[in-house]
Amino acid sequence: MLRYALIRLVSLCVSLIVASLVIFFTLEVVPGDPASFMLGINAQPETLDALRDELGLNEGRWQRYTSWVGGLLTGDLGTSYTYRSPVSEIVAERLVISLPLALYALSLTVLIAFPVGIIAATKRGSLTDMSVMGGTQLGVAVPNFWFAMIMVLIFAINLRWFSAGGFPGWEAGFFPAMKALTLPAISLALPQASILARVMRSSLLDTLSEDYIRTSRAKGLTNRQALRRHALRNALIPVLTIIGLQFSFLLAGAIIIENVFFLPGLGRLVFQAISQRDLIVVESVVMLLVFAVIVVNFLVDLAYVWVDPRLRGRT
Repeated sequence: MLRYALIRLVSLCVSLIVASLVIFFTLEVVPGDPASFMLGINAQPETLDALRDELGLNEGRWQRYTSWVGGLLTGDLGTSYTYRSPVSEIVAERLVISLPLALYALSLTVLIAFPVGIIAATKRGSLTDMSVMGGTQLGVAVPNFWFAMIMVLIFAINLRWFSAGGFPGWEAGFFPAMKALTLPAISLALPQASILARVMRSSLLDTLSEDYIRTSRAKGLTNRQALRRHALRNALIPVLTIIGLQFSFLLAGAIIIENVFFLPGLGRLVFQAISQRDLIVVESVVMLLVFAVIVVNFLVDLAYVWVDPRLRGRT
């Protein structure tokens, strides 16, 4: 197990190095100059050059890259061109919204998808199965921002159970903050739960058709016991893959939902930074999200080995 983890850890480090190179040099070739954006088109060349010196934009690309990576390793993400404050502080302020939102949405996704997928698999071909598959097909087809607008219309405007948007801050209390994240989390979770439920059903059906399941039933186990003791655990590998990908999406891809509900999260921060040519913020946030994706995939790989110890020898 330790050897397997070390090999995956080396792969993680190589992936991070490659990702940092791609992110930095891709943004370098994007048209537009941050200094020109900040000073406007009528700025004097001397003023423009002075600002570029202040921001470090006149340094060589490799020098700026090594300085940026060195800062990442020490926790110094640089200073925002637009906000003129440390990027680490800006990211921390937004992360305390985006991370709980992603975890909240992922929890709802799992809580919905697992029982739905299991019920559909155990009642294959029945009216229940067809109803579940029809509902999940609808969930996959409908965009999450449409769910968000419908929920605002029903629960915020008509019923007035929730606010239509905004975030009161964690200082207002845990429950008011979670209440503000509930509609965004449900809007994010419904499409992802539909995908995960379909994967769960398909994986479980494949497992239930295996010979060892039939053998366990022949030895006297009920269908429910065979499902709980043998089938469910062996069906989890493709499900874990989807869960890992979904968490990465929920953390990095909630830009539209954050805009619908006016949540000041990482998604809105990246969107604003791109429009303002605040490259240091874009580089740091994207690198943070890539790091999160790679770490989640690393943990999913370890979960594979925990679920199926036979994978330990396949490194």
